[in-house]
Amino acid sequence: MSKVKTPKYKIGDKVKLNVGGPDMAVLSLGENFQTKEFNGLYSCQWFAGKKLDSGKFPEESLVAVTDEEDPESKK
Repeated sequence: MSKVKTPKYKIGDKVKLNVGGPDMAVLSLGENFQTKEFNGLYSCQWFAGKKLDSGKFPEESLVAVTDEEDPESKK
């Protein structure tokens, strides 16, 4: 029996890849088709210039963006 994963982030949280890159917003949490349990993947979206882009990332590759790191929060 596998252990149920609890998501670290929720929809709307600001994250980025742990190796850098643009700030992204969590769009949805991945779930197992049959059990509906969290599967460890997040769908995220971000702007690449003026283009809205998206992708799926494992939880281990993401870190939260804090207000101190986000220049937009200082406006």
